[in-house]
Amino acid sequence: MLAFLAVSLLASVIGAICGIGGGVIIKPVLDMLSLESIAAVNFLSGCTVLSMSSYSVGKSLLKKEKTINLSTGTPLAVGAALGGILGKELFTFVKESVSAPETLGTIQAIALGIITVGTLIYNVNKNKIHTHNVRNKPMCVIIGLSLGVMSSFLGIGGGPINLVVLFFFFSMETKTAAANSLYIIFFSQLANLITYFVTDSVPEFNPVALVLMICGGIGGGIIGRALNKKINSSAVDKLFIGLMSVIVLICIYNAIKNFI
Repeated sequence: MLAFLAVSLLASVIGAICGIGGGVIIKPVLDMLSLESIAAVNFLSGCTVLSMSSYSVGKSLLKKEKTINLSTGTPLAVGAALGGILGKELFTFVKESVSAPETLGTIQAIALGIITVGTLIYNVNKNKIHTHNVRNKPMCVIIGLSLGVMSSFLGIGGGPINLVVLFFFFSMETKTAAANSLYIIFFSQLANLITYFVTDSVPEFNPVALVLMICGGIGGGIIGRALNKKINSSAVDKLFIGLMSVIVLICIYNAIKNFI
């Protein structure tokens, strides 16, 4: 049981610092450890990310910090919420279409691995890439929708995908992108969780694991916010790149494990 707390706490600390939510760590690590079913891991990961992002976003808004760009972040969040619902339905469809849970795990591991590699390549070369400054609200909703679908289907909250999109389409600085990413993640995961209950599709899971992971998510949010204020954007970038490298290796391991 302590593994659930340790994974969620560490993932949420890093998630709060980098703005990736933590699900991109929780999902592949718990899949690797095989502590719960793939569907249960998706659900537990989503609940943990929601708890961490709720604390981080709530604290930021209550303190009236200027890191969250509401004019851009809100339409992105609306799109992400809709995408979260669609992503959950896509997960259910794929789950019911494949013959074995391992096949679903392989699909998720490969998809996450490809996205993570792309994110890693972008971040290493981002200073050479021309960025944009999208302000069109309908376009923001569409971009958010895409983010929500991918994050909900993969059970990662949003993570590295959000950061790349915020860098490329909105020219955000690292710490600003991290804060806005968590804002988007909060809405996408809230919609995803509501969909679980409305469609009566909550998988079987260990309630103790859920409590421990939510505690880890909130605790990680507290620690991560404090650390984020003490380190500069360059250090956040290095932590993010190192983390993505590890996630790629875990995804490769999970894909092979589920395939064999």
